[in-house]
Amino acid sequence: MKLLDAPLPPPLAAALRACKPHFMAAAVFSAMINLLLLAPTIYMMQVYDRVVPTEGRLTLLYLTLVVAFALGTQTALESVRSRLLTLAGLRVDRLLAGGILQRLMSALSPGSSSQGMREFDIVRQALSGPIAIAAFDIPWTPIYVIVAFMIHPALGAMTIVGGAILVVLAVLNERATRLRAREAFLAQAQAYASQEAVAANAEVVRALGMRGALGERQLVDRRKGLDLTAKAQFTGGGYSAATKFTRMFLQSAALGLGAWLAVDRQISAGSIIAASVLMSRALQPIEQMVGAWTTVGQARGALNNLIKLFPAQNLELPSTQLPAPSGLLTLEQVVIRAPGDGPLLLRGVSLRLAPGEILGVIGPSGAGKSTLARVTAGAITPDAGAVRLDGANMNDWDGDRLGRFIGYLPQDSALIAGSIKDNVSRFAAWAGGDPAVIDAAVVAAAQAAGVHELILRFPNGYDTVLGPGGRGLSAGQAQRVALARALYESPPLLVLDEPNSALDAEGEAALNQTILAAKARGAAIMIIAHRTGILNIADRLLVLRDGQVERIGPRAEVIAQMAAAAKTPPRSATDGNAMSLQGAKP
Repeated sequence: MKLLDAPLPPPLAAALRACKPHFMAAAVFSAMINLLLLAPTIYMMQVYDRVVPTEGRLTLLYLTLVVAFALGTQTALESVRSRLLTLAGLRVDRLLAGGILQRLMSALSPGSSSQGMREFDIVRQALSGPIAIAAFDIPWTPIYVIVAFMIHPALGAMTIVGGAILVVLAVLNERATRLRAREAFLAQAQAYASQEAVAANAEVVRALGMRGALGERQLVDRRKGLDLTAKAQFTGGGYSAATKFTRMFLQSAALGLGAWLAVDRQISAGSIIAASVLMSRALQPIEQMVGAWTTVGQARGALNNLIKLFPAQNLELPSTQLPAPSGLLTLEQVVIRAPGDGPLLLRGVSLRLAPGEILGVIGPSGAGKSTLARVTAGAITPDAGAVRLDGANMNDWDGDRLGRFIGYLPQDSALIAGSIKDNVSRFAAWAGGDPAVIDAAVVAAAQAAGVHELILRFPNGYDTVLGPGGRGLSAGQAQRVALARALYESPPLLVLDEPNSALDAEGEAALNQTILAAKARGAAIMIIAHRTGILNIADRLLVLRDGQVERIGPRAEVIAQMAAAAKTPPRSATDGNAMSLQGAKP
């Protein structure tokens, strides 16, 4: 029976090894707990075999005190074991939560699920919950079998047969519910992801009157997941019922067998009750595991998804810390494919962008301009080819350190819930930066972006708290704050995707001044634009079509080529760009 789709990656295996002392201690406590659980059995045997025939009241008192002490100790050990497993879960969280979050925010895990933290919590709870306790109790079932054999071989044999029946039921349950539980888990994860996406766009949904339609779609997705879950639970419930019946019948059968043996004078009267209790205790952990098999299946599915977060090769090997780059950008035959073996978005794109140079990128919709911006900024990694900064492959850099040298402005601004200062500073305060240094750099970036006065007019200035996606700002304001974020700490490489899409004429003029100032200090600048007015300041132009470089060269030369091509039908969106650029001075 294959539990996992792939071996545990090193980070997961290391986290489990770090919890080994907790698990070993829990196993030792489990042994002591199961030994102490024999106390009620011995107590009943002594009461029926010694106290009742001899009317030994003092003996009964002492026996009661002993069993009370044993059960009190057993309860204390169970509390300690539960704490140990809880601490193991917390330690796993401390060791893995940060890495999982990093991978969820990384483009290096295309096969991973967006519900990674939810899945991690399922696995963590399985490691520290009732399932883990049942797993620790099962290995000590032979203790009860041995004691049953000590009372009479027939009772021991019945306990073994009962345990074998429950194991068979557990295996059948696993085979019957594994696929359904997996499908149910994936369906529910998809439904949750869809609900979160709709909630994030609640304003658009309400404005366009899509609440009813999307609500119905959410209900359909939810019903699908619940139906699959119900089918798995129906199947598992049948086996759980069969398991419970088997255990209860065997418990009664053990009582009957004990009575039969007592009548034949082969065991004492006290052993009759002891036989039933031993049978119950021996089979209880197996019954618990069968009853929780749906949860086990969910935890296994979640763990398989977590494994996909971690690549086969270790991408976190210590690397040489490279010096701060000057901004020389080189793309070498870069290829980007859409997720899921989709079509090629970029096809062998090569270019060179020097410090102090502005490269404008134009092309029709769907040409791959935003994809080029994303791969240039290091937001995604190429499927083939290389993106180099000062000659070093971007993959050779630590991601966070590389980000300090890149200013990236995406189309949608992508502001994050938090204060304006947090967004402009890229949340540097949470990384332990000096507050005074951060404040000075934030103000300098806002002034460079021409947004300082605007921010000061907000009720709380730089401490104004924004909602997800920059809620609380207009589109133009959000774009200007995002530009300040791109300029934070004067990065040597700027990648601006439609930086003027939400700006008025005054804002676009201020943007031009900001870009020229960045050029003057030696920054390499790439500008993707549909509104071509901003490209009047570009040194060179690159024309993309169908993910390929159609033209690249000095702005005046490319404008002339496109103007000549525009005279020959058919005219395209790119040719429209050419017509709008004709009035620009080379």
